[in-house]
Amino acid sequence: MLDRRSFLIASGLTALASTKVLGANDRLRVGVIGAGGRMRNLLDSADKAGSYQIVAVSDVYGPHRDEVLERSNGLATTHLDYHEVLAKDIDAVLIASPDHWHVRMAADALAAGKDVYLEKPVTHTVEEGAILTKAVRSSKQILQCGMQQRSWLHFQDAVELIQGGSLGRVTQVRTYWWQNYGVSWVPKPVDTQALDWKLWLGGAPEQAFTLDKFFRWRWYWNFGGGGMTDLFTHWIDVVHWAMKSDQPSAAVMLADKHIYELWDCPDTIQAAFRYPGFNVVYEGMMSSSIDDGGLEFRGTEATLKLTRGGFSIYREGVPDAQNPVLTERSVRDGTITHMENFFECIKSRKEPNAPVEAGVAAARAGHIGNLAYRQGGQITWPAKG
Repeated sequence: MLDRRSFLIASGLTALASTKVLGANDRLRVGVIGAGGRMRNLLDSADKAGSYQIVAVSDVYGPHRDEVLERSNGLATTHLDYHEVLAKDIDAVLIASPDHWHVRMAADALAAGKDVYLEKPVTHTVEEGAILTKAVRSSKQILQCGMQQRSWLHFQDAVELIQGGSLGRVTQVRTYWWQNYGVSWVPKPVDTQALDWKLWLGGAPEQAFTLDKFFRWRWYWNFGGGGMTDLFTHWIDVVHWAMKSDQPSAAVMLADKHIYELWDCPDTIQAAFRYPGFNVVYEGMMSSSIDDGGLEFRGTEATLKLTRGGFSIYREGVPDAQNPVLTERSVRDGTITHMENFFECIKSRKEPNAPVEAGVAAARAGHIGNLAYRQGGQITWPAKG
């Protein structure tokens, strides 16, 4: 088995991926908007990424605000209305609200002169893509989309190999993600007296509170887009990045609600997308987690299998005993390096690793898949009106 450096040199690729670490003396003042489970993960990564202080937190659920207050050693102010966070003397905000709030909150933060880390998917509808892009590009602010693979070192190396031609011509990319909500993401009790449900709904239609909607909001059209915008969005961003093509011309989606009948979104999905010169397939379900998630770039000379744990390359015509010819393992969570990149860009004012256009394109692909599902199973794009 070759080591990575030998393989890169043999492939004519000598520029290795690298990241810089934010200086320990540069302390950033940060606001938190949407303080649930994903924000907890982001703050864990921020703790390892550089010196920062949580100045203020906004969330519609009291226990979430209290958790961040405790994390700030009692220094942060707590708010129901996120606009009050934006009025603070802060450098940036981290946004991890439900999807239907993303563009509104990000646009308001940019208008208030704050840099933004915006969780994926950055949009809730196709139309919001233009709104968010304009808000970013008409401002002087930094917006990092929560597509952390862009800062994950072994993903950077894999993309370098693909773009350098190490796989030959790639004509199919397989993506997949399996989770089991029966053993994970089980709803926890909620103190409704500490929750402002009406504010949580925002611009969504008025409806009664349910524990499933509050906890599994990603699977209801009013608030999210199911597996296509929650999971597939991550992988299709890697495809767009590696293949230098970010918009499908057609999509087909076969999907059903076999287990979670209360949801709006399907729990079992097979989907296919046509891009110029290659196709992308996706499959996933929410009641089986064996094999987790990953991608396979299949080329005429080799196949690259890629997950968050690392990647391996398998050469065509090489005996099984000699495959894979190259394996690289992940040594650090990409959310940490992605947060490092965000913190660095706040200081340098350089373009972040996951700019708004990348986030919009990744979300759009998921939206296109959902549109195909909701329109009988297939769609051409751009849609003919």
